[in-house]
Amino acid sequence: MAKQKKQPRPKAEPPKGFRDYFGSDVIERQHMLEKIAQVYRAYGFDPLETSAVETVEALGKFLPDVERPNAGVFGWQEEDDGKWLALRYDLTAPLARVAAQFRNDLPSPYRRYAMGPVWRNEKPGPGRFRQFYQCDADTVGAPSVAADAEICGMLADALEAVGIPRGDYLVRVNNRKVLNGVMEVAGVLDPADPDRFEDERGIVLRAIDKFDKFGEAGVRALMGEGRLDASGDFTKGAGLSDAQADCVMGFMTAKRESGAATVARLRELVGTSRTGAEGVDELEMIADLLLQQGYGPDRIEIDPAVVRGLGYYTGPVFEAELTFDILDEKGRKRQFGSVAGGGRYDDLVKRFTGQPVPATGVSIGVDRLLAALRAKGQVSPHHQGPVVITVMDRDRMGDYLAMAAELRAAGIRAEVYLGNPKNFGNQLKYADKRESPVAVIQGSDEAARGVVQIKDLALGAKLAQDASLEEWKSQPAQMEIARADLVAEVRNMMARNEGN
Repeated sequence: MAKQKKQPRPKAEPPKGFRDYFGSDVIERQHMLEKIAQVYRAYGFDPLETSAVETVEALGKFLPDVERPNAGVFGWQEEDDGKWLALRYDLTAPLARVAAQFRNDLPSPYRRYAMGPVWRNEKPGPGRFRQFYQCDADTVGAPSVAADAEICGMLADALEAVGIPRGDYLVRVNNRKVLNGVMEVAGVLDPADPDRFEDERGIVLRAIDKFDKFGEAGVRALMGEGRLDASGDFTKGAGLSDAQADCVMGFMTAKRESGAATVARLRELVGTSRTGAEGVDELEMIADLLLQQGYGPDRIEIDPAVVRGLGYYTGPVFEAELTFDILDEKGRKRQFGSVAGGGRYDDLVKRFTGQPVPATGVSIGVDRLLAALRAKGQVSPHHQGPVVITVMDRDRMGDYLAMAAELRAAGIRAEVYLGNPKNFGNQLKYADKRESPVAVIQGSDEAARGVVQIKDLALGAKLAQDASLEEWKSQPAQMEIARADLVAEVRNMMARNEGN
């Protein structure tokens, strides 16, 4: 009998394009999302959590850069009924399904915000993962562009709430109706047959949405025959003529020194297109509504360069761009770029109901915004760990657990060392790795005298970093206190460290 081949051990690594989030990452994200949620709740939005799995049919064919949803999502076919299911690729498509399913129960308009992971079956790269977090806010059932203006203002408020100061961000607003008007003038949109030239328009939208990445030459190539990238991959173009491409590029460069001048130029570009003129009117109204609330062009401005790559947008679209400089991996200065985007999608819920349902919303890229806050020094890469109660006597574990319980009851994070207590040095090394501010020590001798030792680990770390800290050298790194004073003295020691 042939000897069975031994199965190799599995590699201890996540799948390609995925990563793990440890303590400080999760805590920083939670703090940031709570600040954003406070802004959303102040505007009257309620939280919503949807399933991570949707039917492919419900998700629809709206994922950027692909022609069918199974090509861009993680999907599988059920054995019993043959239906295709997939992990959600954003938080908007599930909202459309919820709005349709519960339309008789939800208030209209319905304001909701959602936060959570999404998954895209795309080629991973530096800083590009297949699982990432989004934070959305949407209004379903409001046809007025006042809802779009509100979303833009709320986005500006949320950025400031998390620590992006005014002057370091800009919310840029455009309208897809204006672009549709320009495409109508360019001859790639037929109002009498909206499905005609659909593929060409999709390529154009995705191309101009990557203007910052590809530049004018790259975008023009995609509007024409196609683009060959540095790796040798060829992307098929929209097949537009030079004259058609000139018309679209004129729209991309229509921004002027003021919002009024930009609007005037857009009116010229849309010509006699009714759709285009309607879009320009909506832009004017949004700018006026925002100005009345105190959101000037220093915070929110009209910018025709914003188009958004997703195909379901039907009206106003917007992006939040961070304008401060950071250093890239080669030490070169560059602006941080976009961290949020959204727009109006009046036809998305219609897929389920058959009736138009107006909707608008915004999505914040959580990981990108968190990276921006780190670059601004708004979040610390280190978070204080719990107080560690060391174990000197195995048979007195109840006493140590009681100390931890007292500290927790007082609102202080605390834990008892549960490893092998034989080596006391290893317990202190553990406390250091946990970034603990204080270690509590009590042997049988201290217990008999009703005292404990508390060791200032934060002080020791500071002295180790900088031996010239004379003001710290006078502070006791370890002190004996009465057992009854444990909570008060630990709190004092921690407060002293926070104040220095």
